[in-house]
Amino acid sequence: MTHTTDIPDAAVPAQPFTHLDSAGQARMVDVTNKVPTVRSATAAGFVRCSARVIAALRDGTAPKGDVLAVARIAGIQGAKKTADLLPLAHVIGVHGAVVDLTVEDDGVSITATVRTADRTGVEMEAFTAVSVAALAVVDMVKGLDKSVTIENVRLLAKSGGKSGDWLRRQG
Repeated sequence: MTHTTDIPDAAVPAQPFTHLDSAGQARMVDVTNKVPTVRSATAAGFVRCSARVIAALRDGTAPKGDVLAVARIAGIQGAKKTADLLPLAHVIGVHGAVVDLTVEDDGVSITATVRTADRTGVEMEAFTAVSVAALAVVDMVKGLDKSVTIENVRLLAKSGGKSGDWLRRQG
């Protein structure tokens, strides 16, 4: 079953908070008894840059070096470190991570797909990969332009797990 949406579904019934115990204290959900399955998530984001930065990216003259290569590796590393950053995220095996960066006329488009065969999904790992890659772009170009902006970090798709497949509506 594939679900598509671009806004939260108000018709979904309220559920108890899964990350709180009966006393209202934060807890990590126990996934011990869940069967590992193949799961995937893709996220995207954008770093808006000035024409000066775009020119430096295109002609390879950014003062700190190869911006896209550094950001790609940073994004992959970010996916693998998600559980260190998010207190209730599970430590899972990141079995695949692809981070793609494309220089466009007004910035850098970033897409990350993360895959696992584990007990819980990789949406947060995909979000983290995009976010850390975007931060790396900002770090690498901030000397050229301090007004760069990270925008529109969002989940595009996920597959696997109990909730099945989900795809963001385009348009």
